[in-house]
Amino acid sequence: MLESIMTNVMLLDQNGWLHRMDAMQGIERIEAFFPGNAYGMHRHDTYAIGCTMAGVQAFQYRGSHRQSLPGHTMVLHPDEAHDGQAGTDDGFHYRMIYVNPALIQEVLGGQVLPYIEGGITQSPRLLVAAKAMLDKPHGPTNSMEETDAIVELALALHAEAGCTSGQRARDFQSAKLAHEFLCDAWQSTISMEDLSAVTGRDRWSLSRDFRTFYGTSPSRFLILRKLDVARQRMLSGASLADAAASTGFAEQAHMTRHFTQTFGISPGRWLRMMRFHTSAPSGAQTFKI
Repeated sequence: MLESIMTNVMLLDQNGWLHRMDAMQGIERIEAFFPGNAYGMHRHDTYAIGCTMAGVQAFQYRGSHRQSLPGHTMVLHPDEAHDGQAGTDDGFHYRMIYVNPALIQEVLGGQVLPYIEGGITQSPRLLVAAKAMLDKPHGPTNSMEETDAIVELALALHAEAGCTSGQRARDFQSAKLAHEFLCDAWQSTISMEDLSAVTGRDRWSLSRDFRTFYGTSPSRFLILRKLDVARQRMLSGASLADAAASTGFAEQAHMTRHFTQTFGISPGRWLRMMRFHTSAPSGAQTFKI
């Protein structure tokens, strides 16, 4: 078995496992091993940034087949569909962090969200920045180290994407107002007209700018917030139907469709896996794949 397998893992299928580590601000972290097909096509509204520790990590991304090897850094842009499977019979072992685009914007302050062509890079700077966050099971030891790690990751992404420091596209402040409003009022029925009234922007330019700065559309961002709360309610004992109804989905099937499209796994299977390992002492409560 791989030497780097940590305690408090979740068994998947016959030989696979997944471990979700405690998150720091806006970031979730996982480590996993999969012997074959890992998950179906899905997308989420965070960056997925990771390193393959062993084996060949294969995935479909933007219409092409990609393969990540040890020494590569994967940077999957928010809201881009992708899947995952082993590229060889030996399986693959990887670590991944999920970074909220809003956290990147805290550093960049309104720059266009960095995009890494092809989803894989061999940039030495970005590898060092990613591993600083991936290789520490419980994150940096203090807030200064944590801030430094996030800033360096954002700047490394910015540099690798070829962005210029003076690039200030469109209206960041309006997009930020819309982002804050959606975070605060996710339980309400919100229309683009509501966002336009809050920000003073027309719905077309606002939707365009929101995607530029936060990586997804306002409507999808709102669905993701509902799914975040639904996951927590399911973990607290709510049925799938109750979790769907209490977070504003039309019905359980509606939530299930969005859940599977977002995480690559059905909510029923996700919940069974979470219940399998509820005794883990270090907070293995949720995961994203």
